[in-house]
Amino acid sequence: MTRPLIGISMYREPADWGSWRGVPADLLPAAYADAVATGGGIPLLLPARLDAADVSVVIGRLDGLVLAGGADLDPALYRATPGAHTDGWRPDRDATELALLDAAAARDLPTLGICRGMQLMAVHAGGTLEQHVPDVVGHEQHSPGAGRYGDIAVRTMAGTRTAALLGDALTVPCHHHQAVAAHPGFEPAAHADDGTLEAMEDPARRFALAVQWHPETARNRRLFEALVSAAG
Repeated sequence: MTRPLIGISMYREPADWGSWRGVPADLLPAAYADAVATGGGIPLLLPARLDAADVSVVIGRLDGLVLAGGADLDPALYRATPGAHTDGWRPDRDATELALLDAAAARDLPTLGICRGMQLMAVHAGGTLEQHVPDVVGHEQHSPGAGRYGDIAVRTMAGTRTAALLGDALTVPCHHHQAVAAHPGFEPAAHADDGTLEAMEDPARRFALAVQWHPETARNRRLFEALVSAAG
């Protein structure tokens, strides 16, 4: 049986390789593709800039979609002005991924949002973000520094798909300074002890689940296996 084809959105950042320095590049940590592959899917990397017409073609050929982590979203997308700690948004990527979500919703394509991906799914549905989590919770454990993940204790909500997949409680690797505040159409599925929303899901969809943490860096592949199973 052919394994499901899972698209993964990519970063667009200045990058260095060989003799080249600061060249604009579409890139993605290899852990995402590895997690999809070990979960049973075939990873397909999606550039950060796609025309709307191309998005429709791409989504028509995919079996599932992963929205990866990355830069802050443009606050204008959720009717807000930039806070003191919000910067570096990527308009091309925002536009491409919102178009991907439009097309994925139209097909009920199984979708997994990760970190920024969760925030984008909430904003796409008309929700809003907390622009700087430390201002809300009083600590920086969710993002302890550049290149580091914070270990965050999470409790899932009884009766959710997230709880069925991951159990009642777990410790997850986080690296985020923003979080979802409002999420119309999505049910809360997990919270950190400080109240930060760490997972949400749409019970009306075949599979539309998002987590604020980075499951691609963990050994547990159940979220990716569940995505691939729904995509198959």
